[in-house]
Amino acid sequence: MAVMPLGPACVAEAVKRAGHETALLDLMFETDMRAALAQAIASTKPECIGISVRNVDDQTMQSPRFLLGNVKEVVKICRSLSSAPLVLGGAGYTIFPEEALVYLGADMGVEGEGEVLFPALLSALEKGDDIMGMPGIHIAGERPQCSKAFVKNLDLLPLPDPELLLSAAAHNPEPWIPAQTRRGCPMRCSYCSTANIEGAAIRRHSPQTVVAWLEKWVSAGYGNFYFVDNTFNLPVSYAKTLCRLICEKGMDITWCAIVYPGRLDAELVTLMAQAGCKQVSLGFESGSEKILRNMNKRFSLEDVRAASRLFAKQEVARMGFLLLGGPGETQETVEESLSFADSLQLDALRLTAGIRIYPNTPLAVIAEEQGLIESRRNLLSPAFYIVPELAAWLPERLKEWAASRPNAML
Repeated sequence: MAVMPLGPACVAEAVKRAGHETALLDLMFETDMRAALAQAIASTKPECIGISVRNVDDQTMQSPRFLLGNVKEVVKICRSLSSAPLVLGGAGYTIFPEEALVYLGADMGVEGEGEVLFPALLSALEKGDDIMGMPGIHIAGERPQCSKAFVKNLDLLPLPDPELLLSAAAHNPEPWIPAQTRRGCPMRCSYCSTANIEGAAIRRHSPQTVVAWLEKWVSAGYGNFYFVDNTFNLPVSYAKTLCRLICEKGMDITWCAIVYPGRLDAELVTLMAQAGCKQVSLGFESGSEKILRNMNKRFSLEDVRAASRLFAKQEVARMGFLLLGGPGETQETVEESLSFADSLQLDALRLTAGIRIYPNTPLAVIAEEQGLIESRRNLLSPAFYIVPELAAWLPERLKEWAASRPNAML
């Protein structure tokens, strides 16, 4: 799925509402990056340039693709074409604020919610105010003074006008409009960076705000949406209200979502299907109870089976994920997971050997304690956890297993 720039569009909307002129450039489908940047900079003559970093790498251990090389080239080109300060932001940047700022060679970075921080930074720059000590602002060569903060009520942050994303949608051969209704995740899976990016408390837009935004897209001729919330079904009451409101509006839309395998009931799944849900991603990651506990998952294998059955009954396609090789994994637990995944008869299954290690996670602590990574290693360059005894066996076993299963992907 080609990703549309929802994050930068949210920030651009907030910047516009703060009284600044703004322009958004999506480089996803540009074949000549320098020409596109040159045209945009020449036509707008920006006084500040924000660069959004979504992903640092592709999280694949066998042949990892480090993605910041292209971003570094963007920074270099912008530097050659403009004297405006260059400011980094986005989910990928927020995980590695100091390391990415140094590597990419920008002037500043915004760690956290750009809809609040970036307009505040622009205002300070415009007035000539001192920006040292501003919350969530990193300055090249300076030690950050304050950490990031999160807005509790997401309705205080504007959803972007579809006009900002229509160009990206028009160039996309199969546009799925990204929609985010909630931020933050309290589940604290051992390997996950979400709490560092968005916080551990679930914060939300009102269902009425979300549906009104979806209606704008439908009016513009678009009807496929991807809810990018980390856990669409949490809180359950919120998810049900949102689905009911979509149904009440009679919206003819199709959408996908990511669901947490625990805390699902038949009423919610039925409502999701009635509201247009056609596919869900079930992030169960393992078919071994032991490994689920090691990952700090708060559901059981029976919860996963029940969730899979509920969605199958409603004819909602199910995509599953196995994240193998983590702490405590053995050949026996791998085989348990493969057998369990087989039993679900999923429409699609993604298999991953090795787990990307992110800073400030329990997995990073374990990897250090076990000597798999050096203490305080710079994790911007991809590092992966895999039980040493499985390093050679696991990737080959997954290739062999997937070869006879059309629904399996490596």
